[in-house]
Amino acid sequence: MSRVVVVGSANVDMIVRVEHLPEPGQTLLGTDVALRTGGKGANQAVAACRLGAETLLYAAVGTDAFGLQTREALAAEGVRLDHLVEVDGASTGMAMIMVAADGENTIVVAPGANHALDASATAGLAGVLAPGAVLAAQLEVPIDTCLAAADVARRAGARVVLNAAPLPKPGEPDFVALLRAVDVLIVNETEALALADRPAPSSPDGWILLARDLLRHGPAACVITLGGRGAVAHDGTCGWVQPAFAADVVDTTGAGDAFCGALAASLAGGDSLAEAVGRGCAAGALATGMLGAQAALPTRRQLDRLIGLNRGSGSASREAGVAS
Repeated sequence: MSRVVVVGSANVDMIVRVEHLPEPGQTLLGTDVALRTGGKGANQAVAACRLGAETLLYAAVGTDAFGLQTREALAAEGVRLDHLVEVDGASTGMAMIMVAADGENTIVVAPGANHALDASATAGLAGVLAPGAVLAAQLEVPIDTCLAAADVARRAGARVVLNAAPLPKPGEPDFVALLRAVDVLIVNETEALALADRPAPSSPDGWILLARDLLRHGPAACVITLGGRGAVAHDGTCGWVQPAFAADVVDTTGAGDAFCGALAASLAGGDSLAEAVGRGCAAGALATGMLGAQAALPTRRQLDRLIGLNRGSGSASREAGVAS
């Protein structure tokens, strides 16, 4: 079985529906309120697990009721929690999410126990990583923890996928070192522009060139997600556009995590990067169809069906003719 090991955050999401996102200083009355399990690490672990990968999560929660809720929810999904740390005296991380009628959202995260996931938590990684496995990391936990995990993964011959969100200061030493240890860097358009320190391109080929430019930071390949416009990628040899899949958008929360989890599972299953980017875009589209992050993550059957329906219709990866 393919294996994905996730090092990242585990939160509880408090989700409030609003008619539109508030302006500074504005008070709005929301409608529905929901508490759901979330966090980039946990979301990506569930995404990979639902798509058939054996998935292990290295994360930290508090000993509060939210920590128990998180553990139970992840166990029910089949995610292996041998290395889920409980931190005495810390609250489980929480994300406060407002979702507008058009599906757009704003998110504020209180990290809580996630900040206690230090490099010592990666001690057992060498025993679970091997050639063919994928390590997936994000930056809602300390960067030095991710760097330590990436170093272990590379020594084990596993591939390292980094979703560089939230993006730290580009010149931060641990972040600079981490980017040099990455096989596939995944950023959204805002993060890509901040990391490249340049204005937004005006064409798909321009975005491909930007992805190629980000390789100077050290990753072997770069993928830029563009929301409803799909994604672009560059692997150091050539670049391509992955068009978006049609979606009935209810909530965009977790769509990026669906993309990352699906890409990691696809790579662990032996797919090419182009195939993995395509599966990531399909997963992201499906994840926008329900309220909440994990509730909307697709199964392998749902993902295969969407890709099958779009095969040959222009929704498959295509080279864009921009080479290095």
